[in-house]
Amino acid sequence: ATLQTVDLFAGVGGLSLGFEQAGFNLVAAYDNWDKAIKVYRSNLKHPIHLFDLSNVEETVKHLSQYSLEIIIGGPPCQDFSSAGKRLERSNANLTESFAQIATLMLPEVIVMENVTRARMSRAYMRARNIMRESGYGITETVLDASLCGVPQKRKRFFCIAIKNSDDGLLSDYFAEEPASAPLTVSQYMGEEIDTLYYYRHPRNYSRRAIYSIDEPSATIRGVNRPIPPNYPGHRLDAAPVTKARPLTTYERSRIQTFPYDWVWHGCKTDVEQMIGNAVPVQLARFVAEGVKLAIL
Repeated sequence: ATLQTVDLFAGVGGLSLGFEQAGFNLVAAYDNWDKAIKVYRSNLKHPIHLFDLSNVEETVKHLSQYSLEIIIGGPPCQDFSSAGKRLERSNANLTESFAQIATLMLPEVIVMENVTRARMSRAYMRARNIMRESGYGITETVLDASLCGVPQKRKRFFCIAIKNSDDGLLSDYFAEEPASAPLTVSQYMGEEIDTLYYYRHPRNYSRRAIYSIDEPSATIRGVNRPIPPNYPGHRLDAAPVTKARPLTTYERSRIQTFPYDWVWHGCKTDVEQMIGNAVPVQLARFVAEGVKLAIL
């Protein structure tokens, strides 16, 4: 099978690369952030289009130039994420747009990634109904990236919709997560990291900020702050603040399992945001291997 695949809301390409590594043939990608597109183009060979995906009709017209069997994507989720205000606003509609575009193209498989809270949202319920009514059977799963080849505690929701199949077709695959123990930063990065402890800015000071490389990292977010001069310390910190430093942008991209030679462009703020928004490559690959089992 050729497994011709398109990635919508592709960002810098974490989901695309994971699927490519699992043997899927990426034919095109779409996103509406020009700076992320520049990074995508520098690393992946197939075309990526700058496109407003809230326009369902135009997107479907543009997509019809490709013969495709699989549509993957992570519609932006600020409105569901715990970092956001938790109000469903316009970004939530992109979840529905994604479902509408995907079902109009009628691929064999649709894969949608989002933050865990999205699955309780009205927008997702509507998206799921759109896929159901178009004849797709649905498997829903929340995966912890640290059990799927990523040295990071990061929980993400995946919906895999398979044409003319029963619901839950991939439930067994996802129930058997590949690892019994979470992957640690030192196991994954080895000599690439020269500190035993690092600082990650907490959302508030009721949470710790100092982590050891002998545990999975906390979720990589879109900001990378320096250690504030008045950091009070926390009883759960892995070490005193004097023994820690913030991770570099490169180290954060590695914890998201981007390849060591991945090319990043843009100002630091933008690149940190791209890294935080991305689907970890190895998490995407784990999902892709499951999809392959279901359809091959």
